[in-house]
Amino acid sequence: MIVILKPGVKLEKREQLINWIKKQGLDVHISEGSVHTVLGLVGDTSKVDKELVESLDIVHAVRPVSDPFKLCNRKFHPDDTVIDIGSARIGGGSLCLIAGPGAVESEEQIVTVARKLKAAGADILYGGVFKSRTSPYAFQGLRETGIEYLKTAKKETGLPIATEIMGVNDLPHFDEVDLIQIGARNVQNFELLREVGACGKPVLLRRGIANTLKEFLMSAEYIMNAGNEKVILCERGIRTFNDYTKNTLDLAAVPLLHELSHLPVIVDPSNATGSARLVPPMALAAAACGADGLSIEVHDDPMHAQTDGARCLKTEEFPLLASRLRRVREVTV
Repeated sequence: MIVILKPGVKLEKREQLINWIKKQGLDVHISEGSVHTVLGLVGDTSKVDKELVESLDIVHAVRPVSDPFKLCNRKFHPDDTVIDIGSARIGGGSLCLIAGPGAVESEEQIVTVARKLKAAGADILYGGVFKSRTSPYAFQGLRETGIEYLKTAKKETGLPIATEIMGVNDLPHFDEVDLIQIGARNVQNFELLREVGACGKPVLLRRGIANTLKEFLMSAEYIMNAGNEKVILCERGIRTFNDYTKNTLDLAAVPLLHELSHLPVIVDPSNATGSARLVPPMALAAAACGADGLSIEVHDDPMHAQTDGARCLKTEEFPLLASRLRRVREVTV
């Protein structure tokens, strides 16, 4: 249920209403828009007398919310959420470019890539350090050492850093990571979602390969329910009967998620397609359909990458794509 207040309501009267609602055993989420203030009621709203609340002179309207996701629902928060991560901004019409190798392989490699990406206009540096691999014999990442190399790259370039967390026990190593990624395999690891939510850092939540949009948003709800509103949704492809790409990129999810939720939505064409030659056209399509950013895998030597080299752009290919993406955004916003 949401309670929409009239414009110009005095703070004292608003607090009186909020306190009364809380005494009914409910939590209240406050969203202050350009015209109206919206109170989102979370909990068993059957305890609230809808007609009584509607009769108050400070209330414009009371509306039920049938969706199971509340805190990430646009009805609760009509305006776009904008998240600042260092000098980068995600949401509200911006186009944030997150780029870097699928795996950090050495300090020299990640620093070299970071410098080139910075010069090309990337906003956030990504590097995988805890790798979730289908095979136990595949490269598993440099783990804590990889985070140290990312921190060195951050010092060298000033780029905020992002990497994926695999388990709750690894959270202490992420103190200096600017953006924590939850991978597709962990999107319904609810204990991890709660703990990451409690840490308060910005979270990049990737859609699972078989997640419906409702399931995806419910995972975001877990993070927000733990107290963290800095959640970014990432469409990275879903599994279908298509056998020519790694996954099927669901670009319709971008405008749909924007309708359903106030959270920023970015797209990962690298994971979705699994092919470097398909990354530019799908990235441009994502920018055209309103994505708030792109997550693109870039490597200085894809032929010899420790993991997923086939889907990595070369560092010298990224500047042209970044320029084209920004031109597309200029004519579509």
